[in-house]
Amino acid sequence: MPQSLTVTAVSAPVRDKAFDLIATLVDSLAAAEVRLQDGDVLAISSKYASIASGRTVSLTEIEPGERAQALAKRYQMDAAVAQLVLDEAEHIFGGIELGFLLTAKGGVISPNAGLDRSNIPSGQVVLLPLKPFAAAERIRQALQSRLRCRIGVILSDSWLMPGRYGTTGIAIAVAGFQPIRDERGKADLFGNPMAVTQIGLADSLAACAQVVMGERNEATPFALIRGAEVELSDAALSAADVSIPWRHCIYVESLTLGLVPAPAR
Repeated sequence: MPQSLTVTAVSAPVRDKAFDLIATLVDSLAAAEVRLQDGDVLAISSKYASIASGRTVSLTEIEPGERAQALAKRYQMDAAVAQLVLDEAEHIFGGIELGFLLTAKGGVISPNAGLDRSNIPSGQVVLLPLKPFAAAERIRQALQSRLRCRIGVILSDSWLMPGRYGTTGIAIAVAGFQPIRDERGKADLFGNPMAVTQIGLADSLAACAQVVMGERNEATPFALIRGAEVELSDAALSAADVSIPWRHCIYVESLTLGLVPAPAR
């Protein structure tokens, strides 16, 4: 019988200051009459988790340095935002003159180190969660203890696919299940061995969740994913479990060190 996957958005109160995320989660699930079962995956907006832990900053409190001011001038961006990107990003690749820098942070390549100015009072910025994999694990353990079930947790966000319009979901962090399904060495429909395919299960589920959670004024920062048949695990996870080394990344390598020389004219 074909596998059935269901994804259900769960509403929660709008927040703009630190709050008790676990209590809010439990109350929101109860209000929605949703009961977690063994094998479920709960997607949680990384922004909502960040707000819960106080990871918000007022731009008026940021003093841009010389480098931030230079970046702001070159890429037509707010100098305070440029300074926050410098503070938060692990690497800056470059940018575009629409106010965005392409950065790497926590194994994710995204604009402006994941800083978010939407769904927060004007002048405020939400930063990505601090140590997101540890945060996801703490949430998983707390929910399992209170609700008596074995689940997986995803801290989800949205990002831009290279060369494509529109945002899609991505797993900033994962806890409780194996985020990659390795198909290498297995046979395809014609018996050919798969050579490189590894399914990004956590990212795929985050994309499903993003469809129902929305990104504007839906106020649904949680999504229950049921039927994914994930491989539950208590193993500690980190960005290294989902992030490919840059030398093997076709986007990073091809667009930096791997440039093909232009033909002579």
